[in-house]
Amino acid sequence: MHRLIEKFHLDRFLSARAVLLLDTAVSVIVSALVLFLSGILFAGDVLNRPTQLCWICGSFVFSVVSFLLFRTHRLIIRHSSLREIGMLGLAVILKGVLLTFMVWALPFTDIGSTRIKVVLILDVLGTVFVLLTVRVVMLYVYDALKRRSLSYKPRKRVLIYGIDEKSVALVTRLLNSPHYRVVGFLTYGSAPEEHRVAGLRVFYFKDEKSVVYLRENVGMEAVLFARNSDARSEQTRLVKYCVGNKVRVLISPEIDEVVDGRLMNSPVRKIRIEDLLGRDEIRISMDEIMADFKGKTVMVTGAAGSIGSELCRQLATFGISKLVLYDNSETPMHTLRLELEERFPELKFVPIIGDVRLPQRLDFAFRSHHPQVVFHAAAYKHVPLMEENPCEAIYTNVIGSRYVADMCVKYDVEKMVMISTDKAVNPTNIMGCTKRLAEIYVQSLGLAIEQGKVSGKTRFVTTRFGNVLGSNGSVIPRFREQISKGGPVTVTHPDITRFFMTIPEACRLVMEAATMSTGNQIFVFDMGKSVKIDTLARRMIELAGFEPDKDIKIEYTGLRPGEKLYEEVLSDKENTIPTSHERILVAKVREYDYSTACGVCGSLLSLSQAVDIPSAVMLMKRTVPEFKSKNSPYEQYDLRIEQERQAAGQQPS
Repeated sequence: MHRLIEKFHLDRFLSARAVLLLDTAVSVIVSALVLFLSGILFAGDVLNRPTQLCWICGSFVFSVVSFLLFRTHRLIIRHSSLREIGMLGLAVILKGVLLTFMVWALPFTDIGSTRIKVVLILDVLGTVFVLLTVRVVMLYVYDALKRRSLSYKPRKRVLIYGIDEKSVALVTRLLNSPHYRVVGFLTYGSAPEEHRVAGLRVFYFKDEKSVVYLRENVGMEAVLFARNSDARSEQTRLVKYCVGNKVRVLISPEIDEVVDGRLMNSPVRKIRIEDLLGRDEIRISMDEIMADFKGKTVMVTGAAGSIGSELCRQLATFGISKLVLYDNSETPMHTLRLELEERFPELKFVPIIGDVRLPQRLDFAFRSHHPQVVFHAAAYKHVPLMEENPCEAIYTNVIGSRYVADMCVKYDVEKMVMISTDKAVNPTNIMGCTKRLAEIYVQSLGLAIEQGKVSGKTRFVTTRFGNVLGSNGSVIPRFREQISKGGPVTVTHPDITRFFMTIPEACRLVMEAATMSTGNQIFVFDMGKSVKIDTLARRMIELAGFEPDKDIKIEYTGLRPGEKLYEEVLSDKENTIPTSHERILVAKVREYDYSTACGVCGSLLSLSQAVDIPSAVMLMKRTVPEFKSKNSPYEQYDLRIEQERQAAGQQPS
């Protein structure tokens, strides 16, 4: 029986031609049946023989015309809605109107006869009724066959968390799932009597014993969350109970969500640590953002990176004229190109392999495509690696940013948006200081343009945010890899904390800041509460189905060079100015003269090319006095800087 059902190919749709043929046949049969019944009803023929023949032929022709005009044959029957039913009704009414005109035009028919009017009305009503009946029967048979087919496949019994509209909608999405069977809803609390929603029972839980009871007596194998916020609110209660009792925790992803480089269009996936660490979605005015970018040529440096690629995905939906992708990584760029070609076939984009440290290559990209908006995301970002290679960090993060900014001015770019980091605030490492120096140059150039010292029209915007969840080389992919290998999971310090945000959230911040900025501002984000990395590691181990320190060990390796124990709070009211968006603020920073910034950049370029690390680091510390190295060999230079200041009669920094 199962093999017989499989031969029906239930996942395929009925072809448009078959639907048109079926609807036309039904319509003509109903017309003929109405004529026959009217003859019985009125004890004789209502219409003479020639008119009856014209009636049947007209029903065929006008049915085909009406169904083609309203495209009812293109509608998928199993996904029919009230709108589709309305279109079907309008098509039948049009058929009736055309029949009326035809009968009226015939010389041998009395159109004024009451009986003919009755026949016309019966034809329309009968056709609509039978067409709908046929569709209902088809849906019933399809559902019966589908349920019978799925009954042969083992499916996990799922309870959906919550009983709101989005949770209830998941029942329909999973109705024909080959992997999951929804057996009810789950919510916190208790009820004196049984409740049902969408025909399914609502179950309640209060503590871990309730979860154990549902697993053993209801057969609950998984809990499905409709939204991330629900999962976050239950992470210390329901999620913890489920993980501890081998009940899978699932979540319904956003439409077109990209996970680990793959496009997610399944209604269900396993819950990830990113879902629990995020926060409520930032509300921004997408209409204003789209209006700001629509029809423009936009360039993204570092386009193949975590932030750059997400910026490209979001920009692709804004109706931009052209997207210029600039990156020096060949394979990631190729992967991004394939994704954009598949997801956005109408998008005009140009991938350019190039390095921001090469001004000639940058000049070619700007000269060839004349971007109107530039997002500068290219940077070296790994703290320990840059601590060991300071000259490369300077060359890319400082000099590369200078080259991009200078090209923006040279080619009259309207706006440049630079991606910075929270590590630029009171930096303790080379990477953070190079990003602060890049901020200094970009902001001083913008101020020089405002003051008329430099000719140009470009507005410069800088955005700072913390660690990005799941970005290349970040802690979460590293922990995930270590867990998959059976451990150990390495944490630098048991008390280390970090602020986190998701990649799409970071990019929305960038888009909003680019839209609201008047120029030469550094925007920061209210990142909420910091996360203890040790807690994050333990939660990831639990979500993977293991017990920390028993199945998978956690090892503490010590702080790495340049690493802080606690990151700076970006949204400190004493250091920021509020904006129209409650989660986005403007940082208060010391302004630098453009000529000073140019001199520092020129010296750093020469020193980095000569790989004169001591002199380069000393110059960085003189330029950014708040730069104090931690757990780093460069701490020795802090003492020398203080001695220099004391000798010059300056106050210690």
